[in-house]
Amino acid sequence: MGRLDGKVVFITGVARGQGRSHAIRFAQEGADIIGVDLLEPVAGSVSDPATQADLDETVRAVEALDRRIVATKADVRDFAALKAAVDDGVAQLGRLDVVLANAGVSTFMGPAEDLSEEAFTDMVDINLTGVWRTAKAAIPHIKAGGRGGAILLTSSAAGLIGYGNISHYVSAKHGVVGLMKTLALELAPDMIRVNSVHPTTVDTPMVMNQATYDLFRPDLENPGKDDLAEAAVTMNALPVPWLEAVDISNALLFLASDEARYITGVPLPVDAGCVVK
Repeated sequence: MGRLDGKVVFITGVARGQGRSHAIRFAQEGADIIGVDLLEPVAGSVSDPATQADLDETVRAVEALDRRIVATKADVRDFAALKAAVDDGVAQLGRLDVVLANAGVSTFMGPAEDLSEEAFTDMVDINLTGVWRTAKAAIPHIKAGGRGGAILLTSSAAGLIGYGNISHYVSAKHGVVGLMKTLALELAPDMIRVNSVHPTTVDTPMVMNQATYDLFRPDLENPGKDDLAEAAVTMNALPVPWLEAVDISNALLFLASDEARYITGVPLPVDAGCVVK
């Protein structure tokens, strides 16, 4: 018996990284998956985009667990495309119980005064407004089921504390907390719980790239992953440089399960003690 047997989960950014990990972990616990990913470059992104091959691999991994998955290309900046993806997924899988608003991007890093307006607004459009669009597309389906449910928003340690050189990212991720708390109040009468998770650095393509290495190790020429580890470990209270994607998946799984049936409106750090350090 899995903790999510018979339930359907909608995940954005499902092609790789945390999104793929979430799809696999939730499928292991009995859930079927509706998933979307952009599969196109984002202006200024520090990492290469996910590809159709990445999305196909997520589909293969979920189906290998004998679970169903409806995975399509959609942009969280496009409400009509998100709604169509959710509507089609529910039509095929029969219901919707859980939402994981996971999709996000990391772009140009530098002082606030050096950011372009486009860089700031694009960041907010994906990492904050995209989360709202995701919830908006999904809420009617969860309500229609009449069984309650869970909406889980991926923020960041940067949604709870400030960091230099990523003012657009920090602003968007702080905004996710306000959205989470408001949705928790609005949806409580329908027994739909809303919480956010706040990871420290996670070993995914959004972090493991040259732009991040350069930001953390400006003292080195052409720093690499090992050099990042030496700097990143100083951010956390526990002596680890970063988390694995499955660590976030496990926290989300708990929040989505009946074990957390009365937990709502909570920003949960999954951060090796980053926030308290």
